[in-house]
Amino acid sequence: MANVQLLEAFRALGLPVFFTTVVYHNEQQAKVFRQKIPALNVLKPDSHWVKIDSALEPLDGEPVIEKQWASAFFETDLNQRLTALGVDSLVMTGLTTSGCVRASAVDGLQNNYQVVIAEEAVGDRNPEAHRANLFDLKAKYADVLPVAQVLSQLTALCGGKG
Repeated sequence: MANVQLLEAFRALGLPVFFTTVVYHNEQQAKVFRQKIPALNVLKPDSHWVKIDSALEPLDGEPVIEKQWASAFFETDLNQRLTALGVDSLVMTGLTTSGCVRASAVDGLQNNYQVVIAEEAVGDRNPEAHRANLFDLKAKYADVLPVAQVLSQLTALCGGKG
């Protein structure tokens, strides 16, 4: 699994890891978004739908950022946390390519991060939307690289850490 490979590499190199999940604590959060996509209403605290996959279980000190919209940056403290750690680039994985991945990648760029999307570590329920969004993201907002290349570049850049 591509996400597991990347997570293990980040941990081995001592690089920061952040997880995100969408959680709604009350009816007022992201009200218009939830009206547009009523299926989001299942994303409540303690629901299995908001849990991080057990294969990617966060370790102590690896934050899980709760968000209510598509972007990991919108109305969260992600940018402040990254800035405090001196982060200048991001490797993004997750779901969905046409929604959360795209919104987070665009916002990452708009917050002056070099964004890399690990190609095999993102997905979408719609294969055409997945391909079209990766094409567009690569053209405008991010580097879209195979996981093997991401791992190789991480090792080359950070191999002395950890």
